[in-house]
Amino acid sequence: MSATELADLDRQHLWHPFTQQQSWQEEDFPIIERAEDTTLYDTQGNAYIDGVSSLWCNVHGHRHPAIDIAIKDQLDRVAHSTMLGLSHAPAAKLAKRLVDLAPEGLSRVFFSDNGSTACEIALKMAYQFHHQRGEWWRSGFVCLADSYHGDTLGSVSVGGIELFHSLYRPLLFDAWQVPPGDADALRALLAEHADRCAAVIVEPLVQGAAGIHVHPEGYLRAVRELCDEFGLFLICDEVATGFGRTGTMFACEQEGVAPDLMCVAKGLTGGYLPLAATLTTERIYEGFLGRHEQFRTFFHGHTYTGNPLACAAALATLRIFEQEHTLERLAPKIELLGEMLAEHVERLPAVREVRRCGFMVGIELEGFPLEARIGHRVTLEARARGAIIRPLGDTVVLMPPLSIQPAELRRLVEITAAAIAAAAGAQAFAAAA
Repeated sequence: MSATELADLDRQHLWHPFTQQQSWQEEDFPIIERAEDTTLYDTQGNAYIDGVSSLWCNVHGHRHPAIDIAIKDQLDRVAHSTMLGLSHAPAAKLAKRLVDLAPEGLSRVFFSDNGSTACEIALKMAYQFHHQRGEWWRSGFVCLADSYHGDTLGSVSVGGIELFHSLYRPLLFDAWQVPPGDADALRALLAEHADRCAAVIVEPLVQGAAGIHVHPEGYLRAVRELCDEFGLFLICDEVATGFGRTGTMFACEQEGVAPDLMCVAKGLTGGYLPLAATLTTERIYEGFLGRHEQFRTFFHGHTYTGNPLACAAALATLRIFEQEHTLERLAPKIELLGEMLAEHVERLPAVREVRRCGFMVGIELEGFPLEARIGHRVTLEARARGAIIRPLGDTVVLMPPLSIQPAELRRLVEITAAAIAAAAGAQAFAAAA
């Protein structure tokens, strides 16, 4: 089937996420046919640097031999088996591996299929734990303004991005919001409402979908201490920040914080298959133990919970971190990324601010009207130059695979800078015309 025929099928039948379909129908778009390492290839043979890790999930590159082999090997055994009344080796081994890697105290793993559900599970666990203790009034949650924890109704309820969430307000439960980075504001809120709260949920160190907003040093540690002081659970959403994105395996590590519940997804399988996990403590786990007739079971599950293929991919992904010394080799690339951004991007007139935490970069543009869609225009210019990047409004995000080589990293930043300059110049010309 030709590229034109495939594009026609797309326009006739597909509905893309976070996409205004009217505009989509009017534009050309690449159809990705294959990938290799950090490069995507479309049906026309064009090559693109995967500058956003296929939406922040690819870690070791596409078609990594070790992950390919692990999945193929598991296919020779079983592709899927339910975990209702059964178990299997990949899930048990992966749970143990995650516990070994996680901050101290996290000892139990509940598998699901994406970051939204991992967060929803954490919220439900925190609520049910208190309810089963007779503390039915502890039903509230505290989150940060501009936070994003996914798109299910529970995770949206603790989200703070108005553009994404305000329409659904009548369907949501209420949550208290505090300004990110302000420990005093959190203390004041908890002093008034802590007795009605089940947990505080945060994205550790950096708020991704908000536009890569980095918290001040020490903030996460302060949140942990306030949760301890007021007797609340801390939920850390490591869906975007986990598996090396901030320079350490988990962002929590950088401030020595161990949450009560931790949510992971995205990079867990190296970007191969959908898999998520909610990790929690033995205390919370034991709060669900009881006789059958007490109904203390955690009534939540998914058909593909702990899918063997996905677990095999995740085990291979975690082995590669060790075998290839991924985090050790990442440190100089993080330094290079900062140097390249300072040299090529920060000086551009259209750039208001560059925000960065490890391999997570947000380039905020300013001076453009909403209808200019400047972030989108930058991505089109970058695509024409051989790189796939994505905007969050007027903020351009870079988040390449951790395995990207220095030469490709330089090229990605140079393409981004050229794309910003071209898009800004075109907009200025259009405004003057």
